[in-house]
Amino acid sequence: MWNAIIICFLIFADFVLADEHDHKYEDGEEVVLWMNTVGPYHNQQETYKYFSLPFCKGPRQGISHYHETLGENILGVELAFSGLDIQFKKNVASNVYCRQPLTKKDHKLLVYAIKNHYWYQMYLDDLPIWAIVGEKNEKEYTVWTHRKIEIAYNGNRIVDVSVTTEKKTMVAEGTTLEMSYEVTWTESSVEFKDRYDKYLDASFFKHKIHWFSIFNSFMMVIFLVGLVAMILMRTLRKDYQRYSKDDDLDDIERDLGDEYGWKQIHGDVFRPSAHSLFFSTLIGTGCQLSCAALVIILLAVTEKLWTERGSILSTAIFVYAATSPINGYTGGALYSQLGGRRWIRQSLVGASLFPGVVCSTSFFINFIAISYHSAKAIPFTSMIAIASICLFIILPLTMVGAVFGRNVSGTPKPPCRINPVPRQIPEKKWFMEPSFIGFAGGILPFGSVFIEMYFIFTSFWAYKIYYVYGFMLLVYLILMAVTICITIVCIYFLLNSEDYRWQWTSFLSAASTGFYIYLYAIYYFVFKTKMYGLFQTVFYFANMFVFSLAFGIMCGTIGYLACRIFIYKIYATVKID
Repeated sequence: MWNAIIICFLIFADFVLADEHDHKYEDGEEVVLWMNTVGPYHNQQETYKYFSLPFCKGPRQGISHYHETLGENILGVELAFSGLDIQFKKNVASNVYCRQPLTKKDHKLLVYAIKNHYWYQMYLDDLPIWAIVGEKNEKEYTVWTHRKIEIAYNGNRIVDVSVTTEKKTMVAEGTTLEMSYEVTWTESSVEFKDRYDKYLDASFFKHKIHWFSIFNSFMMVIFLVGLVAMILMRTLRKDYQRYSKDDDLDDIERDLGDEYGWKQIHGDVFRPSAHSLFFSTLIGTGCQLSCAALVIILLAVTEKLWTERGSILSTAIFVYAATSPINGYTGGALYSQLGGRRWIRQSLVGASLFPGVVCSTSFFINFIAISYHSAKAIPFTSMIAIASICLFIILPLTMVGAVFGRNVSGTPKPPCRINPVPRQIPEKKWFMEPSFIGFAGGILPFGSVFIEMYFIFTSFWAYKIYYVYGFMLLVYLILMAVTICITIVCIYFLLNSEDYRWQWTSFLSAASTGFYIYLYAIYYFVFKTKMYGLFQTVFYFANMFVFSLAFGIMCGTIGYLACRIFIYKIYATVKID
């Protein structure tokens, strides 16, 4: 238990102390320029170490290579010291810092990089900078060999940095590249807290289409809530009146009457679902994902996590691990209510289900990244760290939650007795079959979020920084409301057709939203991006599979829990002998 606490503390400390320093400098103090990665412009995730290309370092030595956080390790951040001498508020005149002769191999590397529009990323005081490697003019390939670095400061802090590449040099075997740089410092009135504003594309994220989509989704929620309230209240009132009238009839009149509807399956509706261990595990995982997603969005809204490298991923790992008791509690309680007895196995499956999918997918991607010698390859030490989190934090917390869940909420309390023999399910229309409901139930929830999916996909797969987490929070709440309304309506019609198989149907009808998310991801890849190559394609579709799966499990859980409350309420209200 103490190991779990220590590891959790280290991760949290790693998340909190994410800066290289306090971003305050004295006059003449060294300012480090980090070289990150280089790769094709259209394949953002296909990155390689900067010095894998024939570029040379500056004369300064002493700082080699380091990772700050677990999130940076997983994201493939490869910071290497540029070797350039940069001091706070001291201009540097143009000078050559190294010479790099091009061999035959170096020539091929640069030509390939220029053909594929390679560009590289740098960091100065945690501010990102990008520059292109070179360009092609007819049959000639040229590379930029001079960097003009312009740095703005306000007091003792850096508030802006930009780089301009100059001096074209033809790429040819035997040519010597003379790499040079200059540094210019200027005072600025920009506040330190506003220095990331120039990276934010307000015209894109706050476009009127974005506002319209939010308004449209909000109106959909109002319409659906009103529709559900009207239909269910009027229909249920008629049902209650009919069932109350049936209670006043004698046995002969009741037998001759035409009985139908959801009351007739009261002896089967609370029958345990099939595959109760797997079902309870999915519900527990969905509760954990839903809570973790809400906490991460709230932290992103309040803490501006997007301003620090890898901070969102580090936060996500910490929050997911910290919410493991929710998984154990809900999954363990539901499994006990469904009559399950192998609670240890259920806890193990619950703790390892989603992390297992993520780790196996990451391992597959990592295998391809290693074969490509990409910077996206996750280091072995990071794998050990992730495995330690799963074994010493997630698993114990899930087990503790399962023990509490079994003992506190594990006793089933259905409002109706369960018949010993299952009732025969009558034939019904094809659109009332659970398979169709499970397939079609996610269309409207997907319709409420697909515009937001475009902005999220663009920020992750293109060169945008997503910062409108207030919009994301609103869309998240809208999604939950739409999912609840649609799933309740679907299950009401299912029960009214005297089909009591509502548990899996409610889950799958809402979880199918993840399926439509993945279909949209395919559309986005084909029509909205210019990605190419095996590595980028596998990386895209594997990550979108994990995202869509998590999305589906989360929506499915919300749908099931809403239907469970609804069903318990209506059967507890009606009088049943």
